Amino acid sequence: MDNMADRVNSSSRSGRKSGNEPSGDARRDRWRKHRIARRAEFVDAALRALDEHGPDMGMEHVAAAAGVTKPVLYRHFDDKADLYLALGHRGTEILFQRLLPAINAELAPMPRIRMALDAFFSVIEQYPNLYRLLARKSFADRPVDADVVAEDKQLIATALTALLGDYMRMLNMDSGAAEPWAHGIVGMVQSTGEWWLDKRTMSRDSVVEYLTQIIWAAIDGLTRQHGVALDPHSPLDADKVVPLKKAMDHGQHEQTGEPS
Repeated sequence: MDNMADRVNSSSRSGRKSGNEPSGDARRDRWRKHRIARRAEFVDAALRALDEHGPDMGMEHVAAAAGVTKPVLYRHFDDKADLYLALGHRGTEILFQRLLPAINAELAPMPRIRMALDAFFSVIEQYPNLYRLLARKSFADRPVDADVVAEDKQLIATALTALLGDYMRMLNMDSGAAEPWAHGIVGMVQSTGEWWLDKRTMSRDSVVEYLTQIIWAAIDGLTRQHGVALDPHSPLDADKVVPLKKAMDHGQHEQTGEPS
């Protein structure tokens, strides 16, 4: 599970040195912190521009939302793909800040499932255009190599595999089923989320409840086949958690240079 924590906290996608390590030069450290803060401000501006212009927004919309010119924006981002990746980092941060506490909540099985689903749907409901932008893998009509949505889907499935595997072993069941089950659940939730985001034919509470019932029915059916009857409304004897560091400060990644 260290790979997931590393993914959340790394700067690998931007290829820049982390700004959290002092360089030994106070002036350079001040510039670095300044650039990290400025990049964060510009990502916030990009989120505002997304709300106003949708996933077809351009760099000029981001610059206008930030109150700067495009050349100033390009001092902090190499190109459109760099800003796209920064938005992807922010989206991942928002998602896991909500999802991890829900996955690890010490609750009965059904409330725990419901809480995790609601965390995911609350993010795509609040940031629909961010999800659409990241899902289509392009920014300002320029394709990008990264697939942030697929990466996050894999991370969630990996976390869920560990969680389900722990419970299956606890119940003396074959934990080999944990990985396909995890990927199946995550794929179903993502597909349903995309459908719901597009159609909005029911409330968030309703779609979360329907998915909760489907997932629990599958889990209950599998455990009963092995002679195990679980009460969906009673906590299990041992609450298993995903062993992840909760440091979510991978933040923004800076370029060296003078503040602007």
